[in-house]
Amino acid sequence: MINSILIILLWIGAIGCGLMAGIYFAFSTFIMSSLARIETPSGILAMQSINETILRSPFMPLFFGTTLCAAATFVIALRNTAATDTGLVIAACVIYIGGMFLVTAILNVPLNNILKDVDPYSAHGAEVWDHYLLRWTLWNHIRTGASLLSAILFFISLKGDI
Repeated sequence: MINSILIILLWIGAIGCGLMAGIYFAFSTFIMSSLARIETPSGILAMQSINETILRSPFMPLFFGTTLCAAATFVIALRNTAATDTGLVIAACVIYIGGMFLVTAILNVPLNNILKDVDPYSAHGAEVWDHYLLRWTLWNHIRTGASLLSAILFFISLKGDI
């Protein structure tokens, strides 16, 4: 029974991490650079809109659901070391929770909150935007890599169960 639950969680984790990696990859490779290329107030307004819209989108259940899946997988893997390659599974969970969830909560979200309250047409807004583009995108690269690596590790750990 535990092995079946673990296999299901590994599949959910692999797919969820892969989807998250894709979302973050889009931001890292073309969305943020596109926003940086347009006039500063327009870039700020667009990102403010994205940050507001995302909170009421399917992204949020995917974000929290994949994180909860990784946490549950971690606990089950620790208790059931014979079921799968425990080292890969634990690594996937730790990398995802640390490199995606904690980076988001500790670094990206506070930057979003600062940007939310800025006047896009002010000099201060332009300063915040320049800092935001650099820092937010840097941390998003970390989230992209952590999500992708976790997805790969989850899929590899399923090699005998595919």
